[in-house]
Amino acid sequence: QVQLVESGGGLVQAGGSLRLSCAASGRTFFERAMGWFRQAPEKEREFVAGVSAGGAGIVYADSVKGRFTISRDNGKNTIYLQMNSLKPEDTAVYYCAIRSNFIVASVKDNDYDYWGQGTQVTVSS
Repeated sequence: QVQLVESGGGLVQAGGSLRLSCAASGRTFFERAMGWFRQAPEKEREFVAGVSAGGAGIVYADSVKGRFTISRDNGKNTIYLQMNSLKPEDTAVYYCAIRSNFIVASVKDNDYDYWGQGTQVTVSS
């Protein structure tokens, strides 16, 4: 069983920055790809960013390219999402997720096996 705990959400003005963290339990964290997703009210959950087990393979949604940066620290069993130049349309609950048996990140939410509880990000205009 893997547990994921997100933190770092909050309220920020447009143009501001936030850094989300996701701490994972489990001894094989470094062998697993992870991702960030988000879900805005009345919208479907969407992919934001993913990182491979080793950290070299990274993929972003077009909507966040150049503004968000995903990274991981395998020594701390933690991944991060640095969000800069935030826009009101970035407002959502952000979730981290982990793939149990794959080292490559995926943009599909059903490829991930465990999810955190989510952290709210609100960007005011």
